[in-house]
Amino acid sequence: MYTTYRLNANDLDSRFIKSVKAQFKDKEIEIVVSECAECDETEYLMKSEANKKRLLESLKNVKEGKNLITVDLEDLDAKCDL
Repeated sequence: MYTTYRLNANDLDSRFIKSVKAQFKDKEIEIVVSECAECDETEYLMKSEANKKRLLESLKNVKEGKNLITVDLEDLDAKCDL
């Protein structure tokens, strides 16, 4: 099993530890910690007016169900088998 937690270091407390222990019970686990400077890709993309406009328009389209692209996974599988 693989689980990723993304949180602020200030949010690490006994409740978090208890929840990890409960999720993995008696299993051996590995904990890897990394600073997540690039985690907020949205904030980075919103710095550019062109990107911001495109992102906001995309969100509007999703909410309204417009300009969406659907993919038939069976067709995709068939093309990958070539």
